[in-house]
Amino acid sequence: MNSLISGFCVAFSMYSFIPMPQLTWDKKTMRYALCFLPFVGVLIGACQYLWFLFCTHFEANTLFYAIGATLLPVLISGGIHLDGLTDTSDALGSHSEPERRLEIMKDPHVGAFGVLGMVVFLMCETALFAQLYETPNYLFLALCGSTLARIVGGRAIVSLPCAKNTGLAYIFAENSEKERTKHAMLFELIAAFLALAVISRSIWVVISIAAVILWCIGHARLCQKRFGGITGDLAGFLISTTELLLLLIAVIGGLCA
Repeated sequence: MNSLISGFCVAFSMYSFIPMPQLTWDKKTMRYALCFLPFVGVLIGACQYLWFLFCTHFEANTLFYAIGATLLPVLISGGIHLDGLTDTSDALGSHSEPERRLEIMKDPHVGAFGVLGMVVFLMCETALFAQLYETPNYLFLALCGSTLARIVGGRAIVSLPCAKNTGLAYIFAENSEKERTKHAMLFELIAAFLALAVISRSIWVVISIAAVILWCIGHARLCQKRFGGITGDLAGFLISTTELLLLLIAVIGGLCA
């Protein structure tokens, strides 16, 4: 099977609910898998846009829209990135050494800080989607968040050293064509921001670019200082928080319009 097709299948089978052909995970099939991770974000953004059109057409309640918009990414992705946010919240809340933090993230049980982090995240996202429904001036920026977040999350996996030689991040990093994947995802990121700039033509696009760059730098420092490198959970944490960050910027932009 062609490397691009197999990469698409691996990405969607791992990071979405969509059934895909079962492939052996190796260097050949996973070579470009991370390049297709953002396309899961495109699917999520498209579904959220259709949900927005549905709710506005039938004049649905604000809370009804907000809860649906919050749940859609979880349903489509299977909650894999939310799991990363939960595990990372647990590990950060422990205030332990890097080795102990990695053990906490590996533990299948959820601790108090993990539950707290997940609840706060979902409540913030629901509140922001509710406000976005009322002031949708920068709806496109918010809906592109799922794509942009997966670009930076995937690129982090092939750019940062892995904290351990096991786990999903290590498997994807080791089986990826790292340099080509970095370049491809940089191209995807630039293309996405250019599309936003053309459509929105607003200072808020510039603000979102600056915010994403600063947060990625901060996340990279967090990974290396607190954990000794990147893991799958930390990539999920980056994806979830970047989505929330761009949603927040879109809402603030709408309020200031």
